[in-house]
Order: sequence, then C-alpha cells, then structure tokens
Amino acid sequence: MTSSDDFFQGYFDWAATTPPDILIQQESMLRASECFANPSSVHKAGIQAKSLLQEARERCAKSLGVSPNNLIFTSGGTESNHWPFLSLLQRPKTKFSDKSQGTIIISAIEHPAIREMAESMKNLGYNIISIKPERNGIVNAEKLLEKVNENTLLVCLMAVNNETGAIQPIYKVADELIKMCAGKKKPKFHVDAVQAIGKIPLLLNYEGIDTVAISAHKLRGPKGMGLLYLAKRQEPFLRGGGQEIGLRAGTENVAGAISMAACLEKYALTPINRTDSSIPNQKAFNKYKEQIESTFQFIEQISNIKGCKLIPEVRKDLEPAENVKLFSPWIVQASFENIPGEVMVRALSERGFSISTGSACSTKKLSRPVLESMDIKKAQASTAVRFSFGAESAKDDIQSLIQALNQIREIFKV
Repeated sequence: MTSSDDFFQGYFDWAATTPPDILIQQESMLRASECFANPSSVHKAGIQAKSLLQEARERCAKSLGVSPNNLIFTSGGTESNHWPFLSLLQRPKTKFSDKSQGTIIISAIEHPAIREMAESMKNLGYNIISIKPERNGIVNAEKLLEKVNENTLLVCLMAVNNETGAIQPIYKVADELIKMCAGKKKPKFHVDAVQAIGKIPLLLNYEGIDTVAISAHKLRGPKGMGLLYLAKRQEPFLRGGGQEIGLRAGTENVAGAISMAACLEKYALTPINRTDSSIPNQKAFNKYKEQIESTFQFIEQISNIKGCKLIPEVRKDLEPAENVKLFSPWIVQASFENIPGEVMVRALSERGFSISTGSACSTKKLSRPVLESMDIKKAQASTAVRFSFGAESAKDDIQSLIQALNQIREIFKV
C-alpha cells in the first residue's frame, strides 16, 4: 500500500487524466451495488436505483449552479462534445444559400473530439469554418463572430485549451451571438468545458450558451462518465429505451453518476449563477489560489532554463492579474531547444515524472494542430511538452521536477 504522497508523486499529467479519488469511488460503488437494479425497472429495486440516480443528478446540478432538468449523464467528454453535432443530423434538410447542409464554426484549437467530428460532418455536406487563434493561443471573438451568417447552425469554442491552458472568450461570444441574432434564429453555441470544470470558476447557465461538455475523470472521478448541460431540449441522436428524459438511450451508470456528483461537490469552482459570483466551494477555491502562486513560480523557474521557451511566450511577461484572466494555472506548455518532446517525456519518465506532449487523445499522431494554428514553427512544436498540475501537486515535488529538467538540459547541451 502506497502513502497518499506517493500516490501523486511525480505526476504532472493531470490534464490527461486525474488520479482517482479512491474514497469517493469506493463509497460510490458501494452505494450503487446496494441498489444494483436497472433504474428503468418499475419494481421496488428499480425505483430505488432510479432515486439514487436522480439524487446524483440533483447533487451535480447544485454544484454546477444549474437545474437538474438541464443535465444528462453521458459516457464522457467525447460523447458530450459529439451531441450538438449529432443533433444536427435530426434536422429536416434545408436549402441554405451556400448550397450546403449548413455551416458549423469551430476554433482551430478544439480538442480532437470536436475537430475530427467536424471533419465527419464535412463529409456529410456541412460547411466547416475553422478559426485560428492569435499568437497567444486565444481566439479573437470578433474574428469568429464575423463568420456567423444565416447559414450558421453551430458554433463551438472550448472554455480552456487542453494544451496551452489559454482561457477562451466564451461569454463574449455568447453575448454577441444573442445581440447579432436578435429577432432571428440563433445558432447553437457549444462549449467544451472538460479542462475548466474543477479548475477555474465557470458559469454553465450563462445566457447564450446552449450546451456544455464535462468529463468526470478530469476531476478525480471515474473514466467513462460525463455530463452534458443542455440549456434547452434538443433532438436526441441516440435513441432506444428513453433513458435520461428521453434524450440519451442506454442503461445509466449509477455508480459513475454518484461518484461524479461527489467529485463535483468536492472540487468544482463554479459560481452559483450569473448574478452571484460567489464560490460555493471555498476549500477548492483556496487550492486554486495556491496553484496560481505555484504556477507563477514554476514559470519563472523553467524560463531560466537555457533553451526553454514558454508556449505562448507572452505568458511569461503578463502581470499576475492578467495572467490568471487569460490562462489556467493548471496547464503550462514549454519547448526545450534540441530536445524532441517525446525524448523529454521519456527522460522525465525514467526519473519518475509523468508529463505529456499534448492531448493524450493525439499522442499517436505526429502533427500538433493546436500549435500549428498558433503559427508555432515546426521545429519548436516538435520540442514542446505540457506540464499539468492538480490540487495535490506538492511544491517539493515541483522543485524536484525543475531539478530533473535542468539535469536533462545539461545532457542535451546546445
């Protein structure tokens, strides 16, 4: 049996997945096992299981500051991100002025679950517009919005980029979509919040945001469990038994739902509503503030390593208040001259540290679409790695990571 400290030691890949909260998962599995029946069954045991599922939904809703009627349980972030695309396939065919099935606008920095789904929709006749970010990794809201027209059916912009930690202007896009579409049908606006929930304060029920994707394993919950926030009912694509208010067929994962509810209660930073910016979870918010300080120190230290450059570089020079406004303190990306990213990952792994070169969902691909969209040169992109932290990342462990980076830098002298 390893100690709690050993459990987290050397792990700096929290953006890929988080170490499970073992106590929460054990307790959740036990509760679900005691009510093991199918929640759709009408006998007493089934009703008990359904009651447990609804309790989990209400707990999730309370932590997220939304109504339980606006949440459906899914299999994870990918399914939740696919939902708004698939719902378009249920629409009657309409003749658009550009002779397509309609236009979908995404940012070029989206997770592969969005980018590749958009490509699939392109094959089905939809017009896909991809908006590149600025050099700082943040999408210019005006440039995105100027592409919106009468043909636009869906707009996708993530809350926090999973590689650079750049916080995107989702509220501004939501506000402007409402203004520019006053008196006419507004395109659906989808937000991938997988790297935001439990990491930065976030308002799900912000007017103008139609759907939001959440994943449990990014906040110490189980893999294979997610949530989809739906501001209004949309046409479902997965049909069958009528589960999840008739929106998502398939027998529900009761244990996963209970676990996700407990993790949101423990780790979520979400303000209660649009007019009240208070934080319901003060303990989690204190951890967030501690991480801000820790990340500033980490950035300063790695910036002093010869050949190291932050991506984006501007992050090093921002004032603390502006830095927190524009970047998540839980993700830092940097390149190390003449050390390929995969080599750095392996070298650190041999020393007991876990990092990544980017999205775990893209590790088998040599391209770096996010960095390419930021106009990062190929040579620098190939040497880029991501450090991602969690509330349990110890300062002493971070200092050991800095020492290891310096040692590796010495081995690969320029």
